[in-house]
Amino acid sequence: MSIQDIIQGKKKWRAHMARVKVLPKDYQIVYKEIQKYFFKVGPVEMTDDTGLLSGIVDLFEEGASLGKGVLEVTGRDVAAFCDDLIKDSKTYTDIYQEAVNQEVSKAMKKVTDKKK
Repeated sequence: MSIQDIIQGKKKWRAHMARVKVLPKDYQIVYKEIQKYFFKVGPVEMTDDTGLLSGIVDLFEEGASLGKGVLEVTGRDVAAFCDDLIKDSKTYTDIYQEAVNQEVSKAMKKVTDKKK
């Protein structure tokens, strides 16, 4: 990644966050929680692109312009809303679960090999 790429990425992120800051307060609160959720368990592909988050801002801007409350847009279960958005994407949680299962399999194989 070049310096220019980093600079462009920062500009893009700042423009994205400027859009968030003009949303109504309830939308900003929910957006920040969604962002935290995605950064913890979200899709692996999201690491250097704001596409998913930008799409959420688009949805929130539309909901706000129609006078809807944020929970009318997402539903009361915001985590379920997030999960639905990434249901077909590989997540950090998936990777961690796979790693745990592999480690358990290795350990169990060693135990059974010693018994032979």
